[in-house]
Amino acid sequence: MRRAFALLLLLCSMGSIAAQETKPSAWRAATEPELAAIIPARAPVVQERIETELRTASGITNGNGRFVAGVVLITAGYSAEGKYSHYLLAQVPLKIANFHLPAGQYILGWTHKDEDTLTVKFYEAISGKPLGSVDAVRNSSITRIESFRIWPPSDRSLIQIGRFTFAYQLGG
Repeated sequence: MRRAFALLLLLCSMGSIAAQETKPSAWRAATEPELAAIIPARAPVVQERIETELRTASGITNGNGRFVAGVVLITAGYSAEGKYSHYLLAQVPLKIANFHLPAGQYILGWTHKDEDTLTVKFYEAISGKPLGSVDAVRNSSITRIESFRIWPPSDRSLIQIGRFTFAYQLGG
């Protein structure tokens, strides 16, 4: 009886291990080397290639080669100054507010709506075509102010600019 129970337990645990191996990996924060490999040194911004500030890069990965990552643009001296501030690479579709972003390259710009809100506008990186906007609100639960941060969906499903955040969904 004990042997039968032990065999049953072994078979169940092997099935559990096999199920875990076929289950899609959970999204997690991307490492610095992973970000350095996917963030361009010069991001496409309409007709220019603008330098990125890699130390501000943030992103998430599913561990299977798919990333959502972003970085601050160094726009001083470019025509983008004052209009665009961040580059975003999405290798999966995203839903932000009431608009969808297919996998692709995007640029973001923001303006203060009031002291507790930023209006963040999204554009196609190559064409500069406007795609939508979202209000990012001051988030008092954020204790660390960062230039840019993408939180993994298991933590918060938020994108952070400074002390302001807005929600996103993977898969559009």
